[in-house]
Amino acid sequence: MKREDTQRTPSIVVIGGGTGLSVMLRGLKEKPVDITAIVTVADDGGSSGILRSELQMPPPGDIRNVLTALADVEPLMSLILQYRFQNGTGLAGHSLGNLILAALTDITGDFVTAVKEMNRVFAVKGRVLPAASQAIVLKAEMEDGSVVEGESKIPKALGRIKRVSIEPPDVTPLEEAIRAIRKADAILVGPGSLYTSILPNLLVPQVAEEIVKSDAVKMFICNVMTQPGETDDYSVSDHLGAIHEHLGHHLFDYVIVNNGEIPPQVQAKYAEKGAKAVHLDLDEVTKRGYRVIADRLVLFRTYLRHDAEKLSDHIYQLVESWMLRKR
Repeated sequence: MKREDTQRTPSIVVIGGGTGLSVMLRGLKEKPVDITAIVTVADDGGSSGILRSELQMPPPGDIRNVLTALADVEPLMSLILQYRFQNGTGLAGHSLGNLILAALTDITGDFVTAVKEMNRVFAVKGRVLPAASQAIVLKAEMEDGSVVEGESKIPKALGRIKRVSIEPPDVTPLEEAIRAIRKADAILVGPGSLYTSILPNLLVPQVAEEIVKSDAVKMFICNVMTQPGETDDYSVSDHLGAIHEHLGHHLFDYVIVNNGEIPPQVQAKYAEKGAKAVHLDLDEVTKRGYRVIADRLVLFRTYLRHDAEKLSDHIYQLVESWMLRKR
């Protein structure tokens, strides 16, 4: 496919879920790009899990986080969407944004339509789409042979994950998500929980296959820290290896990773919870054919987070240079 109009706005598809993805999108939305975020529907914990179980709807939490990150609204409105009730029988623990999505699902009769209406009402810069129109159940086979069912239960099992799978395995992908991947100039995967946010999206039928076929530039945004019960002691190549083992494909051209030093006091805080910085084993990553963009990409306030502005600068530069090469 030739791309002759390099003056048009680049189309970027971002795939994942969780807080890390939302942080990155807050920076990326400031660039002159057209964003489509494809978000997991495997969550079964907390408010999302309750609404999923009681209302028989896909979990809204990850969708809400990404909608809030991309919404072009006053800061107060973002706070309202993320507000979590602390009291009230049956209300405590629910976020208002989740309840709004649940209400819209009931009003429109369809979760996908509800998400589209949220996109419109909150003036989202781009589009947010669920990976599938129905909730999926995530299962993990552990290295000891046991099987853990449920996204929220997998990290708590405190074992080493061998493989994850989704139920139903033949879930229908959202056609709009597939079309977005096909027309993308860039495809970003991550940051986010490897087994519980990233792989549930990539295991939805057609998603990985369309990424492989695409001539877009493909990037993996690696997490800054390992996640207890999920990626204990994982290096950058371990993250990439897990994706390859699950999908049987080499998905990415570039890997963007933090190489900035994390202050000892911050490392100590995370070590108490069993987390440490993801090690960049550069030789192993490049030997597998990936090109590495390494920079100081972290900020620390209450938690370590990606530097959204710096990360989005790297992403945009890669997209621009890729499109110029495609002329």
